[in-house]
Amino acid sequence: MNTPKALVAANSKEIAERAQAARSRGGNTVILAPVDFSEHSVAALVFACKLADRLPAAVLALHVVHDPGDMPGYYSKLIKKKRLGRIEDTAADAFDDFMADTIAAHPELASLRDAERLMVVGLPVTRILEVAKKLDPTMVVVGSQGRTRMKKMIIGSKAAQIVQLCPVPVTVVKRKKPLAED
Repeated sequence: MNTPKALVAANSKEIAERAQAARSRGGNTVILAPVDFSEHSVAALVFACKLADRLPAAVLALHVVHDPGDMPGYYSKLIKKKRLGRIEDTAADAFDDFMADTIAAHPELASLRDAERLMVVGLPVTRILEVAKKLDPTMVVVGSQGRTRMKKMIIGSKAAQIVQLCPVPVTVVKRKKPLAED
């Protein structure tokens, strides 16, 4: 089977097309799983896929391309092959690598292998909410670092903002810490 590649959606029509592809695969039920390539987003994506395999539903993995000012070159650190180019192309390579690694770690998840991949450019929370409104998924599954209340007040939490503002139900997933980290 052809593995879907990351698509950078330039407009609402392209988002709608990718959403329709996911809907046709999932019996009109779609779970949106935003990812940022962290361990927390792996946990959220795997949770979304386990749920999708049981429902059945399709998963649409979303990455928001954002090169934060406090972390320039974020994507170039993530890809295995170094190259110069547009940030969207570098992010697409990082997204495809992320998905390939996650699929290799969880080969039993059919919905993970078949997940639609969508990328949009912008501020993460804003764009995730826009895609959620356009897609109208059954739910959104996001990863969280689980910061303390004090850290959240100082630096904010994307997951908390999504929970507060999202028009559909949101499930927040934290990765399980290995016993050595306790």
